[in-house]
Amino acid sequence: MADKTVKVVVVTPEKAVLDETAEFVVVPMIDGELGVLPGRSPLIGRLGAGELRLTTGTATKRYFVEAGFVQVRANTVTVLTASALSSEKVTREAAQQAAQAAEALPSGNGVERANKAKARDRASGMAKVAAKNPS
Repeated sequence: MADKTVKVVVVTPEKAVLDETAEFVVVPMIDGELGVLPGRSPLIGRLGAGELRLTTGTATKRYFVEAGFVQVRANTVTVLTASALSSEKVTREAAQQAAQAAEALPSGNGVERANKAKARDRASGMAKVAAKNPS
């Protein structure tokens, strides 16, 4: 079965959040989603804020990940991100607070505009994950 699965490792600056195997993995990229099956060609890409999904059989585990980087190599998906949370911990209220905080950020110069855009992307990713949670 090992040749029919992909190992998924999610690492934040504080700790390794996840180290599991799955049959199929969907990673949020800055320009869409990337699906990874066993045997996928190697790649390195920019991770976008959004939903990471691990599917095995009919079970799907979901996580919110912030922007970062992803590497696919030798049936291993390594995600380097500032923060990762189980989808159950991402609420609509938290997403709304993140959106309000993003809008409150200054945007007077290029660095401030980039930080505001990053905060908006984070809030948008949280909202998408929260929208799939049962109320």
